[in-house]
Amino acid sequence: MTPQKLLRALFDRAVAVADPMESLAGFLPTRPTGGRVVVVGAGKASARMAEAVEAAWGPCEGLVITRYGHARPTRGIEIVEAAHPVPDQAGVEATLRMLALLEGLGEGDFVLALISGGASALLCAPAGDITLAEKQALSRALLASGAPIGQMNIVRKHLSRIKGGQLAAAAWPARVLALMISDVPGDDPALIGSGPTVGDRSTAADARAILDRWGVPVPASAAEVLARGTGVRAPEDPVLSRVENVVYAAPSRSLAAAAELAADHGYQVDILGDSIEGEAREVAAAHAGLAQDATGPRVILSGGELTVTRRGDGCGGPNAEYALALAVALNGAAGIHAIACDTDGIDGAAEVAGALIGPDTLDRARACGTDTAAALESNDAHGFFARIGAQIVTGPTLTNVNDFRALLIEAPKVD
Repeated sequence: MTPQKLLRALFDRAVAVADPMESLAGFLPTRPTGGRVVVVGAGKASARMAEAVEAAWGPCEGLVITRYGHARPTRGIEIVEAAHPVPDQAGVEATLRMLALLEGLGEGDFVLALISGGASALLCAPAGDITLAEKQALSRALLASGAPIGQMNIVRKHLSRIKGGQLAAAAWPARVLALMISDVPGDDPALIGSGPTVGDRSTAADARAILDRWGVPVPASAAEVLARGTGVRAPEDPVLSRVENVVYAAPSRSLAAAAELAADHGYQVDILGDSIEGEAREVAAAHAGLAQDATGPRVILSGGELTVTRRGDGCGGPNAEYALALAVALNGAAGIHAIACDTDGIDGAAEVAGALIGPDTLDRARACGTDTAAALESNDAHGFFARIGAQIVTGPTLTNVNDFRALLIEAPKVD
C-alpha cells in the first residue's frame, strides 16, 4: 500500500469506529416501559444516532436536528435539517418545538438525548430579545476571532435558552440519558454541543469577558442578557439530579483504531494526544519538526481541534490550513507524507474533509502556477489543494470525533 493510500485508510478507519450504527447500540439500556419515551438531540451525527436507536428499539417519539444534507431515514423520530456553523431560522423553530415536546413530562417518563458536534449551532433558541440576525453575527464573529472552542461554548451557553443544562431542565422531572459523541479536547460533556444536558459553573460575566478579550462586537440585546444573568444551570441544580451523561464515542478510540491498522502495516506508532489545540499553522510547524527528527517506518497520530485566525479572504479550514502550513514547513522533505481531515467530512464551512500532502506537494503547486505562500497568507488552503488535486472529499460521514492527523515517515532507503 502506498503511503498516500495508507494514510487515507487510517482516516477511514478512525471514522468507521465512530459510526453510530456500529457503536451506539452497546450503550443503550433496555427500552423503558410504563411512561413516555422521548428522543431528542442535535448535531451532525444526531440523525445517524437516531437511526441507530430505532434499529435497536423500534419506532420512537422524538425530534432531532442535524445539518443540511445529514438526514437519515427514521420511522418515528422526526429529523429536521438546519444550518451549521451559523444558525438559521429552521434551527430556531425546531429548537423551540423540541422544548415544547419536553413540556409536561413526569417522573415516570424517559428522555434519550443524542448529542454530537455541531449541536451548538443547531440548537438555536436565543435568550432574551436577541434576534436571529444578531445571533448569526455573533456566531460569525466568534468563528473568525480565533477563540478556542471551549471559550466559544461558554458564550453560546449564556446567550441561549437550551444550552448549559437548560435542555435537561426543560425535561424535569423525567429521567434523562444523554449519549454523546465527543468532538472536543478532553471529552468534557459540558463542552460537547455546549452541554445542553450538563450543568456549568461559568457565569454571564465570564461570557462577557471572553467576548471582550477576543474583540467580538456585542449587540445591546446580548449585553442586556449577560448583565441580568442567564438560565445556565449549575451542576448541583436539583433539576439535573436525574440526568446521566455518557460519552460513548471519542477521538481517543478512533486514534487507537488507526494506530492498530498502522501497526498491522509494519509502522511504529506515536500518538501525540487527542486534545491538541492551537493555531493550525503553529501546530503544523511543530509537527514538521517532529517528523523530520523521527526515524521511519513510523506514523505520528494526533487529534483535537485547531483554530484559524482569518487574515485573508480565501476558503479554508483548520485541517487544510494545517496541511498547507505543514507542506511549507517540510519544504519537500523526502519520505514524509501526511493527512489532516475533520472526521465529520466538513473542514471549516466547506464540504471538504481535508487534504493529503507529500514530498511533491510544493512541486505540484509550482507546476500549475500556484503560489503556496500566497495561499497560506490568504487562508486559501481549500483553494490550494483543489488546484493540485489533493483534497479529501467524503461527503457527510454521519459522525464527528474531531480532527484527525497522521504523519507517515517512510523507512530509510537502503543503497
